[in-house]
Amino acid sequence: MKPYIKERTLQVAQHIAETEDTVRKTAEIYHLSKSTVHNDMSSRLQLLDREMYEEVQKVMQKNFSEKHIRGGQSTKAKYEKEK
Repeated sequence: MKPYIKERTLQVAQHIAETEDTVRKTAEIYHLSKSTVHNDMSSRLQLLDREMYEEVQKVMQKNFSEKHIRGGQSTKAKYEKEK
């Protein structure tokens, strides 16, 4: 693994652990694709730092389980704005 990928992976993981941001929001902040962030957090981080990997996975699972709620709130806000 190239050094800049290791550094990016650890930096993004630290951000997710501290802020509990979603993959989408994190990708936007770091100007990466969602796929890159997800791949870094799912595969690469596990090889680099097991403890951080487990912490980030808990955040990602929490965000995944709340995804449908955020989508509903977003749709509701969209239609209320159109009124």
